[in-house]
Amino acid sequence: MGSISKELFAEIETEYEKKIGSNLNIKKSEAVGGGCISQAFKIYTSSGNLFLKMNTRGPADMFIREAESLKAFHKSKNEFIVFPKPLLAKEIDSEPGYLLTDYLEPGQSGNDDEKLGRGIAQLHRVENERFGFSHNNYCGSTKQDNTFKNDWVTFYVENRIGYLLKLIATSGGWSSSDQRVSDSFLQKVPELLPQNSTPSLIHGDLWSGNYMYSRKAPALIDPCASYCDREFEMGMMTMFGGFSPTVYAAYNELYPLPAGWRERNLIYQLYHVLNHYYIFGGYYINQALDIMKHYI
Repeated sequence: MGSISKELFAEIETEYEKKIGSNLNIKKSEAVGGGCISQAFKIYTSSGNLFLKMNTRGPADMFIREAESLKAFHKSKNEFIVFPKPLLAKEIDSEPGYLLTDYLEPGQSGNDDEKLGRGIAQLHRVENERFGFSHNNYCGSTKQDNTFKNDWVTFYVENRIGYLLKLIATSGGWSSSDQRVSDSFLQKVPELLPQNSTPSLIHGDLWSGNYMYSRKAPALIDPCASYCDREFEMGMMTMFGGFSPTVYAAYNELYPLPAGWRERNLIYQLYHVLNHYYIFGGYYINQALDIMKHYI
């Protein structure tokens, strides 16, 4: 897992005092699991335990963008779930980049599945006038185009699937026959998606590895927030499983999903299948093509 240098400790202490306005004395750190991209540490300090993610590789601004997502989540004043509070975020340059947050102690708080479902629903209740987000951010290591658009179909076609297909084509992973399938699918999308979607604040990469149960409450971590049709969130949630029936029941009790959402679910899974193909390659291309062919 690596370790934290004394120089980085000193930098964090200095930056913390500048931004937070109080002294911070780091006593020790220990590596913790949970990060497939970055190293993660529990930091023991004079001001309580903190959490640090750090990396020397990846998009320079990825921790800055993650901090922005967490700040947006905190504006929801969620009654059922919690989010790490971003304290410091530094870009990756010649030195490691990092994100420092409060530390959420793993554990149980009681009725966690129900709280998780209600909390996701309450997050989705945070609405915006347009689809997108204030800045581009990263789903895994893949940049997302969050340029604001007025309608959901346009945003899905141009900012999500179309944008990702251009990245894949540039990398040489998309043939002319694949392109014909994707062109036909994108032409079909306006008939498949609702025309009156509401821009809802979503996590953006909500699989079982990006939520945890803490002693305070269930928590959402590692977000790439944007304002989308909330069914888009269900694409990732259902893709790998990891959410109990209680989670969905609690969600629908607070904020029922529209009729027909399951018929549209594969359309939203497609984005994440394509992203996995872009990052990992392999059989995901066949899965993506099968989804598109299903609708054309």
